[in-house]
Amino acid sequence: MPTIPILMPQLGESIAEATIVRILIEPGQQIEAGTDIFEVETNKATMAVSSPCAGHVSAISAQVQKSYAVGSNLAAFDVSDEDAASLGFTEEPASPPQQSQPSSMPSADSLHFQFNEEDNITGYQPKVEPVVGGALPVPAGATGASYISPRMRARMNELGLNASDLAGIAGTGAGGRVTVEDFENFLRGLEQHRLTPASPMRIAVADSMRRSWSRPLATVGSPVILDAILSHRKRTNPKPGPALYVIRALALALAENTAVAGRLIGSRIVHPRAIDIGFAVEVDDGVLVPVLREVEKTPLVQLVPVYNKLVEQARSRRLPMDVNRPGIATVTNFGTFGIVWATPIPLPEQNLVLGLGAGSKVPRWSDEVKQFIPVTEAELTLSFDHRILDGGGAGRLLARVAQLLQEPEKL
Repeated sequence: MPTIPILMPQLGESIAEATIVRILIEPGQQIEAGTDIFEVETNKATMAVSSPCAGHVSAISAQVQKSYAVGSNLAAFDVSDEDAASLGFTEEPASPPQQSQPSSMPSADSLHFQFNEEDNITGYQPKVEPVVGGALPVPAGATGASYISPRMRARMNELGLNASDLAGIAGTGAGGRVTVEDFENFLRGLEQHRLTPASPMRIAVADSMRRSWSRPLATVGSPVILDAILSHRKRTNPKPGPALYVIRALALALAENTAVAGRLIGSRIVHPRAIDIGFAVEVDDGVLVPVLREVEKTPLVQLVPVYNKLVEQARSRRLPMDVNRPGIATVTNFGTFGIVWATPIPLPEQNLVLGLGAGSKVPRWSDEVKQFIPVTEAELTLSFDHRILDGGGAGRLLARVAQLLQEPEKL
């Protein structure tokens, strides 16, 4: 009976590693195909790793609360010859005599890359590289901090740090440059403070915001009257949340001009193929952004059950992989925390994030009755990549969203 390895699978397009939360099997156990064998946590969700086939657990090498890169060996199963063959684990036949290369085989000169024997992975365990490794294009506070010497960079890579971590260090080098000695003194000073490990979620959020801030970002805001959607919500079943009204209105506005939701790549603007809108959900020690697909084509009443289910899955950190892929924009309802105005930061893959502030009763002049009347008003804010959108365009987009919110029955 052949023995096959159970490897850490690719759990998402951008997932390079996962942490073992629970081991659901024991050595010597006989399991069926599709049985959950590990519960793992990525920087986006908690999910299960299932057995690819029936088999006998011969060994478990994975450890709880330890991170493993994609492709790492987690366990070993004794399986049938048929299952081993179907999974591609077959005994290699004896090497045939060397033959000349067929004429149809492309030469090394015609390949897009060159393969060397030392590049071949034979048996070592993949290493988990720091998620936030590498330097930043964002300058730290000091004038000379944008330059990092090779010695300093090597030390930072060793510790899994990046240039933004130098912002709190006053450099003593030429032009205010942070030297290795400055850096080591800073590290020794940290040891005098209480230190706790950051969660994978917090590290992922930090890395995402670091990459987002490498662009020129701006924020504009405008008030919006909420009475129309609040009245519509009272007579609608199931009841949409205020954020869902904004999501639908934003999708319709972007469908009218997809360029403002595009991405600038070189000298061209890449327009989105669909209006997929994400929304922020607070979870333990971070934020998840599940995505509603093709919102411009889906009426509001049909979005309600999908939205509610995604909120529940996000809070339990069990989002399906297909809704973890980023949309073209995000809506965040920071008003639920009593916040009136904010400047949210777009995700690195997006250039728009629309925020909804807390609503409150304010007096508004009415030309119809010639007096002030009380209305429920909130602030809409739009943060955007200034390379794609200017203040005027951002203001027009906000005005269009506010206009659509005054006719919720058309959403």
